[in-house]
Amino acid sequence: MRRAHIGHTQPTNNAVRRDASLLECSRDIHHGLLTIACAGFGSPVPPRRVLFGRPCRRPAPNGEPQTLCYHPLQPRVRVLIDYRPAVRARTGVGEWVHSLVAAMAEQVRDPGAAPLTVFSSSWRDRLRPPLPPAVARIDRRIPVRVLNYCWHRLEWPPIEAVAGARFDVVHSPHPLLIPSRSAAQVVTIHDLDFLDHPARADAEVRRDYPELARRHARRAARVVVPSRHTASEVEQRLGVPAGRIDVCPNGAPAWPPRPHEPADGHILFVGALAPRKNVGGLLDAYADLLGRRPDLPPLVLAGPPGPGADAWRDRIGRPPLAGRVRCAGYLDRAALKRCYEAARMLVLPSFNEGFGLPALEAMALGVPVVASNRGALPEVVSDAGLLVDPDDAGSLAAAIERMLDDEALAGACAAAGPARAARYSWRASAARLLGAYADALAASTGREPDRST
Repeated sequence: MRRAHIGHTQPTNNAVRRDASLLECSRDIHHGLLTIACAGFGSPVPPRRVLFGRPCRRPAPNGEPQTLCYHPLQPRVRVLIDYRPAVRARTGVGEWVHSLVAAMAEQVRDPGAAPLTVFSSSWRDRLRPPLPPAVARIDRRIPVRVLNYCWHRLEWPPIEAVAGARFDVVHSPHPLLIPSRSAAQVVTIHDLDFLDHPARADAEVRRDYPELARRHARRAARVVVPSRHTASEVEQRLGVPAGRIDVCPNGAPAWPPRPHEPADGHILFVGALAPRKNVGGLLDAYADLLGRRPDLPPLVLAGPPGPGADAWRDRIGRPPLAGRVRCAGYLDRAALKRCYEAARMLVLPSFNEGFGLPALEAMALGVPVVASNRGALPEVVSDAGLLVDPDDAGSLAAAIERMLDDEALAGACAAAGPARAARYSWRASAARLLGAYADALAASTGREPDRST
């Protein structure tokens, strides 16, 4: 394998020479920091072909369309997806990317088709997740922050140069485009909390998303969102026509409902310990309940630390929360399932959610849900839980207490959860996403996708 070191190796053609000059002009990148390892960098690469097709749909038991098989779409389409959110701990966005890639790979029926391609770049973390055989991997040792700065601020280098291959569609799991010389560009917008509350986001999101998201969304061939709520937000606030927005929700896990509720279960929160998740409001509500209910079940916080986590951890270590609240940290899928199964309820009091995957996971197991009445949570939870104002800690405490004391309510929510969760499947969302890719290619090339059976 030949390595091309930007800033130290002579480029092999005009496009690469121009691209290298741009990088050398960046004040934020030192010579030799960005190293791209690829086969035949800058030279012609045989095109990879990915076959996907039109879903054949028949009515499902719940009245929603169900994907049963795929017929070929012509022409075959080469697709690359940025897989970086799923390389480390697979929380919300990472689970969305990983599960959709796996579901799309299952729908590639042609044994002669080249694989769907996932892309990753990191200085430390390598791309070693369990991926289906139908998925190709491109893993570059480029620091995430460096590549993101170049892509967001310079719109360079094009993915063709980084990957060493050409693609028909490139899909970003975030609101900002992946630069490309010729591919149709697809972006994903999970929510718009970064517009209203940039202080709740991390530094890179604060720097780039509020300024660039609107422009990138309008330029994208398709905008993928996880819920009808986010679709409405993107249309109204970013000015993206509804016809260019595709709703591809999260899917429920293939977990059977638990046989019974644990008698001594805990109260569970799942999500990053971040300001948007309203962890402080949950601790306020729990502390209020502890003042009048010494027998209150323990509270378990399952999720990685985010901005503000240190202050909450300090509070958890002091009375009245000391010994009653436990930070479990990030849990893998098996451990997370056990944590759900041992819970009396899930509490998800977020100020904003573009979907709310923990609510769906809890409902699949028959765990009652207390959730915020904001964002997409009412759309996802519906009648399988209680919805409350996240700004009102008293209302949140009252909802938790009611779910603990009202056995009929808890039982009704537990019974409604699996049926509600069954409306969401990764397979159906993968079918919608494949259709979005076909529409993106059609928009960029000016030809209609072949959707004939």
